[in-house]
Amino acid sequence: MSLANSAVPPALPQMSGARSAPAPPRMGERGAPSVIGPDLTILGNLVSKGEVQIDGEVQGDIHSSHIVIGEKAKITGGIVAEEIVVRGHVMGSIRGRKVMLQSSSHVDGDIFHQTLAIEQGAFFEGKSRRSDDPIAGVTRPDSAGSASIPLPVRG
Repeated sequence: MSLANSAVPPALPQMSGARSAPAPPRMGERGAPSVIGPDLTILGNLVSKGEVQIDGEVQGDIHSSHIVIGEKAKITGGIVAEEIVVRGHVMGSIRGRKVMLQSSSHVDGDIFHQTLAIEQGAFFEGKSRRSDDPIAGVTRPDSAGSASIPLPVRG
């Protein structure tokens, strides 16, 4: 039996130290969400270009493209996003094109929306206002300016 005729797998290419970056999400696809865990409390505004899932506590305004408020989450502040799903507690206004209050949600504040869905069992205290563009004119907080800390000047 000759070794030349036997099936030998081709050699694997040598891997260099550099790794290629993951491909960016295609249009219509969402990347992995940023997650605020149940043991995390944020005091201040939260701004994201992607999806955010909040399971902890935020005391401040939240601006993102897609927001999911988990069942045990507590938000004290305004929420602005294209799509918002609320399962937890929100005390503040909500502005979104598509807003869904699930059965475990507790919202105390006004909702400005293009479409609104409220499941049976959800708690909602406030006004509901339909608008063709509920997030128009809302500016995102300046995240760079709000986190700056003045440094002492030495003379």
